[in-house]
Amino acid sequence: MKFHPLIALSAILWLALPPAHAAASSDDLLGGDDLLGGPATPAPARPVSKPLPPPKAQPVNPVDPHAQAFAKGNFPSASECSVCHKQIYDEWRSSNHAYASVSPVFHKFEQKINDLAQGTIGYFCMRCHAAVSTTMGESRDMPLWQRTEVSREGITCVTCHRAAEQYTKVNGERRIEQGDLTKPVLGGFSGDGVAMVVGQKDAFHVKLSDADTGPGQVIHNAAIQFSTIKTSEFCVSCHQVAVHPGIKLEVVWDQYRASPAAASGTTCQECHMGKTPGRAEGYTTAAAAIVGGTPVNPGREHHNHAFYGPGYPIVHPGIFPHNPQAKKFAIQTWLKFDYRAGWGKPDFEKTVAQNPSAYKFPEEWAVPEDRSDARDIVEENLKMLEDKRRLREAVMQNGAHLDGPFFKADPVAGRALAVSYTLHNTNSGHNLPSGSLGAQPEIWLNIALFDPSGRNVWESGYVDSAGDMADLHSRDVRSGKLPADSQLFNLQTKFLTTNVKGTDREMYLPINLDGDQLPFIRPAGVPTSVLNHPPFVRMEGRSLPPLSQRDAVYTIPASALKASGRYRLSIRMRSRAEPMYFMDFIGATPEMNQAMNEWMINLHESTAEFTVAPTAEKKP
Repeated sequence: MKFHPLIALSAILWLALPPAHAAASSDDLLGGDDLLGGPATPAPARPVSKPLPPPKAQPVNPVDPHAQAFAKGNFPSASECSVCHKQIYDEWRSSNHAYASVSPVFHKFEQKINDLAQGTIGYFCMRCHAAVSTTMGESRDMPLWQRTEVSREGITCVTCHRAAEQYTKVNGERRIEQGDLTKPVLGGFSGDGVAMVVGQKDAFHVKLSDADTGPGQVIHNAAIQFSTIKTSEFCVSCHQVAVHPGIKLEVVWDQYRASPAAASGTTCQECHMGKTPGRAEGYTTAAAAIVGGTPVNPGREHHNHAFYGPGYPIVHPGIFPHNPQAKKFAIQTWLKFDYRAGWGKPDFEKTVAQNPSAYKFPEEWAVPEDRSDARDIVEENLKMLEDKRRLREAVMQNGAHLDGPFFKADPVAGRALAVSYTLHNTNSGHNLPSGSLGAQPEIWLNIALFDPSGRNVWESGYVDSAGDMADLHSRDVRSGKLPADSQLFNLQTKFLTTNVKGTDREMYLPINLDGDQLPFIRPAGVPTSVLNHPPFVRMEGRSLPPLSQRDAVYTIPASALKASGRYRLSIRMRSRAEPMYFMDFIGATPEMNQAMNEWMINLHESTAEFTVAPTAEKKP
């Protein structure tokens, strides 16, 4: 009996879900060869025992109008909540939570593993990234522009404030309570503020239902205290994700649970929603809401909904951050707006006006006024993204410290020099790095030596033409264009798989490979609980545990210290969310790769100057 070569991989990625929908192409999800996505090879058809009748003609991407009407009424959008909760909305709309369901990396990766696993993944990934969309029954292969607004909002207001039970370790499988905007919400505080507004609805100019006549904003009629929302356990169901055969793709909770922060009672919310990114130093204060121009419960403890973290968006800035003004243009239209070329800027438009025949715009952007309006929206979003970048840098700066350099001997020309630095993880709650997919977040050290003339004479932590580190994953290293970095200090955790012949191999997914490169899984000789990892698959942790440190030890070759004089030794810690070889694996577009590298940040930069003494003359 002969098996399809990809059937075995479906066993690895099988996530206890019934086979659901056929895999969709990335074109459907992201708009084809545009600024978000690119073409993907469709999954091979499943074998059947007898010919199937020809399918009936169906409209392209059919949408059930009844389901849409139901969804809009029972799952309010964040934009509706923003009327009274503008500060929270402004914090949230550029957050990683708000980005979850529009992320092109997520859609590319989710599609890739669905293709490989013959569709058996189903809605597993969508349950966290687009919980409302999944609850509404929207097809996982539905394009973004056909989804409801609230489903494009990812982890939106109702995802957390309409979860009435503690679900903990359920891999994203938790229920969002249905109800229109008037139904109660759940939060960490008592509902006294809402009760006051409801009791004085005319004074606050609000309505308690759409049936109320006259002006005013419809509001939720009650707020219920749900203490679980202020605990770390509330975050577990999406931040601790395990897949068959036992590999955890999300390890944040395990790290936190064993951390000094957990032992001391510090919660996730204190570091990720407090006044200082990444540190439990209390909260700012603000009004719970501003209703009809009147602050409600002013001076109350404020939880920042930017949800500080190391992640970042690489989507078109007309689509994200969420911006009510951006609704003026459809998503497909935004994907044709070349913001990098300067469309809509006064100088650009002046040049176009002087020579209109030299420019050819898509039909949707032929009108100068539309380009100018779009530019205003993009500029507003880019400012929000710069604020997000600063918060990201603050989290990373607050979570690490780099000491050095330390020399083992005095520097002498013509001699090799041993030098070291000590990297400290000052974060008490997570490893350095931490984050999604376990083996994806990158942190490494880039160190360079400059001789007295200012020439770079030695370096480690350099990158190749794609932006990858010069390790075994680098295409330039494999092709001989770039030497391998033998002294690379890299904290990226790796998936290791054991092949048939007994060799280990680093992989971007926990997939075993045989000599013919066909993915498969073999049964364990002993229980996984005894091995402490699945058979032939493991994660090699290289990250720094909370409050730990590690030395980065380098040997500068004698060839780099030819002359005496004043030398400079510069070092920096570099951080990026995804390796470029992983971006290639999921079929990322050039635009996605460019944005991924643009968001790479440099931290803890320092330069030390030292004198290299002349070579000692030999005595006769």
